[in-house]
Amino acid sequence: MAAQNTFLTEEMRQRAIGIEAESLVLEVEKGHIRRFAEAIDDPNPQSSDEVMARKSPNGGIVAPPTFLRAARVERPELPFDLPFTRTLDGGSEWEYFEPIRAGDIITAKARISDIIERSGRLGPMIITTIDHTYSNQLNEVVATQRTTYIRY
Repeated sequence: MAAQNTFLTEEMRQRAIGIEAESLVLEVEKGHIRRFAEAIDDPNPQSSDEVMARKSPNGGIVAPPTFLRAARVERPELPFDLPFTRTLDGGSEWEYFEPIRAGDIITAKARISDIIERSGRLGPMIITTIDHTYSNQLNEVVATQRTTYIRY
């Protein structure tokens, strides 16, 4: 069995891990929350009914947890070129900490937390893990996201 060519070196891994993308800011509007809730057919009145939402423990309109999927987030740029032309979304894991309210200003930060090379049926693959942190204007982390991208 012939040894497979590898691309990613340990030096390259160390150069990539920790790189951050430029932070992005999202101003959360009540109308955007309502439209998003309608689009995903979320029946929770806390996302669309002001009267019901004010009576809730959150005290007003809040976004559905998946609201941040609609936020545009930059991917950190690798400090080297990859010879792979295809990219797959390998999935995301989310953790939620605080509700997102109308009027919040959310700052999204993305950082490369790992990059590895694996061998697949089609040859070598570069698997990059990016950690996203979403914080509100009070510097409270409202959610985190860990996304895996597969290049081959």
